[in-house]
Amino acid sequence: MSDYYRPIPLLGEQALGHALAGGAVRFSHVEHLRRDAAPIVIRAEDMPRDILRRLTADRPPFCGLSFERPRLMGILNVTPDSFSDGGRFDAPEATNAQARSIASSCDILDIGGESTRPGAETIEVAVEIERTAPVIAAIRATGLDLPISIDTRKAGVATAALAAGAQIVNDVSGLTFDPELAGVAARVQAPVILMHAQGTPQTMQDRPSYDDVLLDVYDHLAARIAVAAAAGIPRHRIAVDPGIGFGKTLEHNLALLRGLSLFHGLGCPILLGASRKGFIGKLGNAPDPADRAPGSIATALHAVAQGVQILRVHDTIATKQAVSLWSALT
Repeated sequence: MSDYYRPIPLLGEQALGHALAGGAVRFSHVEHLRRDAAPIVIRAEDMPRDILRRLTADRPPFCGLSFERPRLMGILNVTPDSFSDGGRFDAPEATNAQARSIASSCDILDIGGESTRPGAETIEVAVEIERTAPVIAAIRATGLDLPISIDTRKAGVATAALAAGAQIVNDVSGLTFDPELAGVAARVQAPVILMHAQGTPQTMQDRPSYDDVLLDVYDHLAARIAVAAAAGIPRHRIAVDPGIGFGKTLEHNLALLRGLSLFHGLGCPILLGASRKGFIGKLGNAPDPADRAPGSIATALHAVAQGVQILRVHDTIATKQAVSLWSALT
């Protein structure tokens, strides 16, 4: 793609223009971006009609969830080495207690059994299944009926998780790690989340480099949507995630966050997973991930102002309160 159009978000009851992705954020102008020219601001009416339609169209429900308000995805890591809460919830009793706690303040429960923090090693499929599938089955046995996503790059893990009661596949590799995973999701009509990552967890933070990080990530996600569609996953069952912290420097992360509204042009709900990430620790002087809730919430509210539909967060109760107040005041 040679031309890109980033809606310039407007807020408040007096905001004019078009509803961004059918939501509460509006826009009347866009930033016209090209790789070979300086950005210019133009009226929304002066952009191509098909792109304007895609930017303004209502997003269909995702796993039954509509987007009249931002949705929260609560993180439940059942790994011994996750960067933020590794080992806290890998005992069955602790897992179920945390799941019940999160469920009261989120819309999706995201369960992962393999750490993808920088430097993490890949684990065997059988180990990842052992960590996740029984947990999902046990949570379902308690009667919790909110959507559950399995955070995995592997077809075998997704198959076991979906059989145990998960409904969404959240793949940090964007269907690049395991070529069989797209088929697994397509066969059971599971929604998928396609994330951008440069490199693998072992290498992604070595020397990340882009020609233009915002446009490069956009093009990559557009290509992954096409791959998913070719495998039988329609666009209305796809969400996209720019992959904050996955093969990005501090400057890359900030550029993506500032330009988030560009990704509405892909025609899919946008998920942002920035909670407790390293850039928050650097900018907020919080070396310990557990101390990054304020910065995580600030980033979440910025994302909501950009029209992001799904926030993947650790601090669900605090984020839900912040989003509720933000919504009431804008």
